[in-house]
Amino acid sequence: MSGPVTRAQPLRGHPRARRAAVAGAAVSGTAALASGGGSLAAAAYFARRVLTPEARRPDDVLVREVGEGEVTLETTAETVVPGRYGLWLDGGEGHARLGEVLELDPAAGAVRRELLGVDRGRLAPGPARWNSYFHGGPPQESLGLPTEHVTYDGELGPMPAWVVAPGGSPTDRWAVLVHGRGARREEVLRAVPPLLAQGWTCLVPSYRNDEGVPAGPDGRYALGLSEWRDVDAAMGYAAARGAGELLLAGWSMGGAIVLQVLDRSPRADAVSRVVLDAPVVDWGDVLAHHAREHHLPRPVGSLARVMMRQRWGHRLVGVHEGVDLALTDWVRRADELRHRVLLIHSADDEFVPFGPSLALAQARPDLVDFQQWRLARHCKEWNTDPQRWEELVGAYVAG
Repeated sequence: MSGPVTRAQPLRGHPRARRAAVAGAAVSGTAALASGGGSLAAAAYFARRVLTPEARRPDDVLVREVGEGEVTLETTAETVVPGRYGLWLDGGEGHARLGEVLELDPAAGAVRRELLGVDRGRLAPGPARWNSYFHGGPPQESLGLPTEHVTYDGELGPMPAWVVAPGGSPTDRWAVLVHGRGARREEVLRAVPPLLAQGWTCLVPSYRNDEGVPAGPDGRYALGLSEWRDVDAAMGYAAARGAGELLLAGWSMGGAIVLQVLDRSPRADAVSRVVLDAPVVDWGDVLAHHAREHHLPRPVGSLARVMMRQRWGHRLVGVHEGVDLALTDWVRRADELRHRVLLIHSADDEFVPFGPSLALAQARPDLVDFQQWRLARHCKEWNTDPQRWEELVGAYVAG
């Protein structure tokens, strides 16, 4: 590693270690409940973890050294992957952009990466939070593009959104870009440049339970089964401003939301194209994956699904309306798909397994163009190969 300008203190008490300990204790507690005969309590706890927005996002990586044009981090599953990423600094008030890996030192548990820039705040040794979006602010800051900060009328109240138009003048073709569960709107900004280049006005909406917007009646996610109504309202806003043709794009749970919009919205016929990046095509498969990762007995995961759906379980799970995961299984519902889809998903996605995406593409090759990635972790296909991602999306939305 090259000589540091500043250096971090040892890891003692580092927030990521504390977070790992808390997570491990939570998982161990759930498993203990299950093995001790408390399957009902374990299933309720698991379901709540899935449906409850995170109150805060703790730091998860340590900056060890900061040098001229480079930064050294501790190695984690995230920090060693090639590509472009960011760091939230000072609890999200600051932001820095990182480039490719320059050197990996397994013995020291350290990785040296390019430092592409500090957008705001001060990058110094100490705790930070990994940012997979790369972009750390609204489009006018991150992309240097004129941006309208607007609100539209959602079911629960006013919802903030960004509008970015080609040359600053809205067209009659609007793309609605839907971020994932617990993510910020910056997640979708990677799609704005290729869309603008093809004449699409970009609308980046919010939905219930986002930070700073109205929460749902129970303060829980419905995994797309209620959030779709907020995106439908955003589509109505676009139509009121002259949109005659719509494109929907969704990342992770944003993909699940988009699929519900296509199924339920009266405006779905105006949608000509769909882009899905690492989408949740089947929430049942995602929950089963995480139950296995946490070593939960299969009956506990199955019981959690039942509790989400059945009225008797609503109070234990903390929801007002049932969350029927069968409605989110688009492999089973493949025959109901009516729209052309560009589906991008990494085989190395650790959070939303790509199997259902592949299965949907195999079931509907007439509509689904499946583009498989390698190396990329969840929703990080653009990060590992931005040129390929932007060329694919640009070609798909052209015309």
